[in-house]
Amino acid sequence: MLSLLPERLDRLVLLGAHCDDIAIGAGGALLELCRAHPGVSVVAMVLTGGASLREEEEREALAAFCPGAKLEVIVHDLPDGRVPVRWERAKQAVEEIRAMGEPDLILGPTAHDAHQDHRTLSKIIPTVFRDHLALGYEILKWESDLAQPSVYLPLAEPVLREKITKLLEHYGSQRDRTWFDAETFAGLARVRGVQCHARYAEAFHAQKLVLGVAPLTGIDPVD
Repeated sequence: MLSLLPERLDRLVLLGAHCDDIAIGAGGALLELCRAHPGVSVVAMVLTGGASLREEEEREALAAFCPGAKLEVIVHDLPDGRVPVRWERAKQAVEEIRAMGEPDLILGPTAHDAHQDHRTLSKIIPTVFRDHLALGYEILKWESDLAQPSVYLPLAEPVLREKITKLLEHYGSQRDRTWFDAETFAGLARVRGVQCHARYAEAFHAQKLVLGVAPLTGIDPVD
């Protein structure tokens, strides 16, 4: 198994369709990355939940999941479950994030996610961030849409426990969902840990990676 480390991480972009998507899919990664890169710039954009309790939860949660980071959170008010028919507004929201600067890493939903809002956002990301490293996080839910990931981030048990504690603490509006509990989060992390020779892990999907032995110069991005 080959380990690849990012050359640098100065700017991180987080994209979610709903409040809690980012923290569920990549909460452990956020804790690890922000602590490993103090002062990293983090811009988080969520398409739905604006001007509601969910936005309040999201702002408090992401502040907890991004310790020491320079964090900016933007929550829009697109209707939940209707993002596909709001394509223009959704793409404009992503384009506004792109105009804010060059990210070193983007975390967003995966293209095979069965939820229509997640899937729509995942299709927009590569049309806006055309030459960037983007990883898709996974969210376990009642749809049978989990696919085999290609990128793993091992998590120490204290980090996983911290992730689960923060999820349950900050997203009180989701506690009545049958899949929103500690067993769900720990169970998937244990499975992904087995797959990368660790106790626990978060996993991601990469649409495209470029490997090189030296910095790439003079190469224009091509679809």
